[in-house]
Amino acid sequence: MYDIGRGKRAEKAYGLDDVAIVPTKRTRDIDDVDLTWKIDAVTLDFPLIAAPMDSIMSPDTVIEVGRLGGLGVLNLEGLWTRYEDPEPVLTQLAAITDPLAATRKLQQVYSAPIIPELIDRRLGQIRAAGVPFAASLSPKNGRQHAEQVVAAGVDFLVIRGTTVSAQHVSSTTDPLDLKRFIHDLDVPVIVGGCANYHTALHLMRAGAAGILVGFGGGARRATRNVLGIEVPMATALSDAAAARGDYLDESGGRYVAVIADGSIGSSGDIAKAVACGADAAMVGVPFARAVEAPGAGYHWGPEAWHPTLSRGLRVHFDTIGSLEEILVGPSSVADGSMNLVGALKRTLASTGFTDVKSFQKAELVLV
Repeated sequence: MYDIGRGKRAEKAYGLDDVAIVPTKRTRDIDDVDLTWKIDAVTLDFPLIAAPMDSIMSPDTVIEVGRLGGLGVLNLEGLWTRYEDPEPVLTQLAAITDPLAATRKLQQVYSAPIIPELIDRRLGQIRAAGVPFAASLSPKNGRQHAEQVVAAGVDFLVIRGTTVSAQHVSSTTDPLDLKRFIHDLDVPVIVGGCANYHTALHLMRAGAAGILVGFGGGARRATRNVLGIEVPMATALSDAAAARGDYLDESGGRYVAVIADGSIGSSGDIAKAVACGADAAMVGVPFARAVEAPGAGYHWGPEAWHPTLSRGLRVHFDTIGSLEEILVGPSSVADGSMNLVGALKRTLASTGFTDVKSFQKAELVLV
């Protein structure tokens, strides 16, 4: 702990840029590396989840991520459930280059109401493809649409917000009690974000199948600038992993997945997140560079279109390849933005590990 003057003490925290992975005394053949991971009853080919952001996830791209072996998540409060045909809206957004005008346009188009029939239609389209998939709701709208989502046959429901607790306290509304909510649902729930040991443990005790650690996508820095809230990812993941271990003992063997959500811009970030204790990473930025990305190179999250307090940035990335190339290669760039799966396998092979669980014990150094 460090003294901040005479009246406050603070812990030193580290981000992914502050750490690096140390090689061991052995290496492995890359063909011996197994990236499969299991969350609840679902086994996936690799530990990458596509973030529920309209700029990267449409029903078609959710299906493609599932076909390739990952898990796609559709935002059920996004354009795909507010508009019969969101393509013209996406085209209008892509034509705006001024940041202020873009924020105002985002707030305008997301003011349209959510249409329940479109939730059924979009989820039915994905379900018909026969791939694992998830759907996302905010804590505010979770209770209203949850039963409809469960009836649609999703594999997971994701409750995702900037900061989420197991029990929100309010003197004016009837808030979502996550423990009761999760218990009553007939589908596993992934919930977050959280950023410290006690909140992670609380969410695990509430019954979550997985917890999201971090503040999601490009909103991390904006959340710090607007709200003053941030816990750097390396420290947040290490604390959540410690909570996972303690809860495993406390519950008699119930394992809750820890998922890094935020600060993931390259394949190296994914590797370092796992080395810090993550079971998987929720990825946004790399997919914004895909040819199939609905945002046409522009990338934004729900914080960017908050009706009264926008605190996310709509950013632009150059298109570099297909969704398949970004996920599983081959790569044509050297900056860690393509072949994310191959890069993670290469990191494990280069440091002597054969699977994700053992790689969580990798040695780290501060840089």
